[in-house]
Amino acid sequence: MADLPNAAIKRLLTANSDGLRTSSSAVELAASAAADYVARLAREAGANAARERRKTIMDDDINKAKEVVG
Repeated sequence: MADLPNAAIKRLLTANSDGLRTSSSAVELAASAAADYVARLAREAGANAARERRKTIMDDDINKAKEVVG
């Protein structure tokens, strides 16, 4: 699985924490958590598409998956 870019994660953390600095280990931990969330979201969205006998994950599949995954 491809890793999420640390620079993007760091920008998100900084932008959403009133500009606080972020340690490199915190960035790596947040990137790992984000990757785990996206993986769970993808599995649930894929299951939604499969239930409807489609091979393509659509917007509605992601929205339904967000309700389940959180």
